[in-house]
Amino acid sequence: SWSASSFAARDRPDPIVIMLSKEELTRYSRHLLLPEVGVKGQERLRESSVLVVGAGGLGSPVTMYLAAAGVGRLGIVDFDEVDETNLQRQILYGSKDVGRKKLAAAEARLRSMNPHVQVVRHDLRLNRENALSVIGQYDITADGTDNFATRYLVNDACVLTGRPNVYASIYRFDGQVSVFGAPGGPCYRCLYPEPPPPGLVPSCAEGGVLGVLPGIVGSLQAAEVIKWICRIGKPLLGRLLLFDALEMTFRTLKVARDPACQVCGDNRSITELIDYDDFCGVPEVERAFTGRKFERIPRTISETISSRSGIPELTTFDLKERMDNDSNFLLLDVRAAPEFDMSNIGGTLIPLPELPDRLDEIAEYRDQEVVVICRSGARSGRAVAIMRDAGFEKAYNLRGGLLAWSEMIDSSIPRY
Repeated sequence: SWSASSFAARDRPDPIVIMLSKEELTRYSRHLLLPEVGVKGQERLRESSVLVVGAGGLGSPVTMYLAAAGVGRLGIVDFDEVDETNLQRQILYGSKDVGRKKLAAAEARLRSMNPHVQVVRHDLRLNRENALSVIGQYDITADGTDNFATRYLVNDACVLTGRPNVYASIYRFDGQVSVFGAPGGPCYRCLYPEPPPPGLVPSCAEGGVLGVLPGIVGSLQAAEVIKWICRIGKPLLGRLLLFDALEMTFRTLKVARDPACQVCGDNRSITELIDYDDFCGVPEVERAFTGRKFERIPRTISETISSRSGIPELTTFDLKERMDNDSNFLLLDVRAAPEFDMSNIGGTLIPLPELPDRLDEIAEYRDQEVVVICRSGARSGRAVAIMRDAGFEKAYNLRGGLLAWSEMIDSSIPRY
């Protein structure tokens, strides 16, 4: 006999198996209402794994939005501690976190945001020995680093492991976002085959950054990760998004894969990770700088480091001795004027970009000792090279710069 109930049961399609819990259906309901995402997209997010390299300005919004979105496994690479200078832009942290390991503070914050997300801490400095194994554990990488050596390392490791690299960078008022390393698309080296000379491009710590900029750019970066996982929209593959906060403009440039690229090209020459500090010309002093603390290397080591870099150096102890003995020498600061106004130990200020045209101002010291200082020793190293070429044969780089002075000699000197 026929009945409405039996007909309905016979003719309706098989029920859709939803793997999300009732709590997850409620939490992610605004995602589920989007036809482009829906239940399937949310399940893809839950089954995905993302590695965020750097828990700083960019890493803060990226990790927070990925956790809120429901990414199943969220790995974070960082080895630093929270510093007071971070609080202006790194929204993962508060004043109570100063001095705490970033990963510990980040994990607590992200777990409180979404207990469904597994947060994995990688408390290490990513390098050629560990990058492949760490990056290989995740489906996709979000690069939020602030130095060229790590950017090239992450790019190469992503290409070699076949993982997409959602890249972003910030400086002052500008930001960039793109997707590198995906099949058929360009990698970071296709856009920038070679790093700039050391010290030519100041870091955010040296040039400054608008506090909201990493929030804007990091949100765009997180959006690209989510789009890639959910397989929706048009990713920034083969395109570089440029953002100018002062003009409030966005531009998109096309980036083509370079068939001659050393890493992703047709006949690639780089098949394993290299020494990226050496590739980028990172001075020995910066290699000894971990987080915001310098290794207390004996004074006798400075001569060895000088011979490696080709730049004669003095230690902070050497400079302190000269100051205490009222030695006749010039202390030359080559940072930008705002940096000097914020923190200095005296001396004459000539910013590095102006130095070649202003050497006549210090011509009287051509035959005397000149100690050159900057924030960390990179820009002052370049300044010493310029001065030596111009005949200042007694110009010396202050190893570690103002940061080392504050760490080893006078902690009252503000660090930034």
